[in-house]
Amino acid sequence: MKGRLVCAWLLLAAAGLSAAQNGASLPSKKDPKDEKAWPDAAAIETARLAAENRPLFASSEPFAFSLVADFGQVQHDRDSGSDKNYPANIVLSQGTPAEQSIAVRIRTRGHSRLKPDFCTFAPLRIIFPTNPKGTVFEGQKTLKLGVHCREAGDYPEYTLREYPVYRMFNLLTPNSFRARLAEVSYVDSKSNKTSVRGGLFIEDDDDVARRMGGRISDSTGQNAGHLDFGMTALTTMFAYLIGNTDVSIRSLHNIRVVMKPDGTRYPVPYDFDFSGVVDASYSAPNPMLQISTVRERLYLGPCQTPAVLNVFLSRFRAARETLLGVYDSAPMLKPKYRTDARSYLEEFYRKTEGTGGIKRAFIDGCGTRPYM
Repeated sequence: MKGRLVCAWLLLAAAGLSAAQNGASLPSKKDPKDEKAWPDAAAIETARLAAENRPLFASSEPFAFSLVADFGQVQHDRDSGSDKNYPANIVLSQGTPAEQSIAVRIRTRGHSRLKPDFCTFAPLRIIFPTNPKGTVFEGQKTLKLGVHCREAGDYPEYTLREYPVYRMFNLLTPNSFRARLAEVSYVDSKSNKTSVRGGLFIEDDDDVARRMGGRISDSTGQNAGHLDFGMTALTTMFAYLIGNTDVSIRSLHNIRVVMKPDGTRYPVPYDFDFSGVVDASYSAPNPMLQISTVRERLYLGPCQTPAVLNVFLSRFRAARETLLGVYDSAPMLKPKYRTDARSYLEEFYRKTEGTGGIKRAFIDGCGTRPYM
């Protein structure tokens, strides 16, 4: 068995990734940061440890806080090109002898969810003007907060459904975004009206890169350099597991790329609300993919032989019970959704059994599909 794995890894190393596979490359764009000198190994390790030990992600338990702002003003701003932000306060009581208020700035963010006809309550970015030492947010500068989008139906749960997806990818690789659930009391500073909803903090991009010993690169096209094959294969197979086609390494859509000092680049996915396992009512696949719903899986990864694909499938198979178990322990989810999500993930394992299953799932038609 060990010999077969070694041979398969040699195949991986030799295979590489074709920039033009399954379609034309994006126009080249060079990120100026790519040319910056790297700090020495000791400084990189110091930065890695600092990012690794941020208090916010030291626990997987949801925590409660209040966010106080003029939400009428904040949510009225849906200009994607604006960098305007607004005053707000985070009020903490958990784990402190008395309430503690942190002055912050907030702004709306996103793409489709920034549109008011899509989300009546847009996702937020929280900016910390000074380091909130001694709190769960110590060391943070900016954070994305996933919110409920709308009040009706299952909308308040969609953000909560994304959390176990992040947890599953964390279990497969540390080269992944960490997330932390929260119970957020939104307090409007003008009306004093309060609404309590689940929220999801997503780790800062630069902290992900620091933990990986690298930095974020936005280069594309011929300037994108060499993608790490193992991380690329894992990322694209994970997308197939969760039924996610709303992701693109080429266009950096719901992907950040971390560059290491040797120039190798690692794609790291985020934002999974259009995936089949989340099953949001507003999600729909790109028409060019010719699939009817996001629940229909379509592999958009690099074309490979069964032997190579089996190397990565063995990783998913070995972690099967651990991955499915995330849905037993994830907080705040409705029992029916837990059952449905597990069933959807179990379908992945049934569909990829044996040589025939691997061929149908990953190989048939691979060369004619767009490459992620």
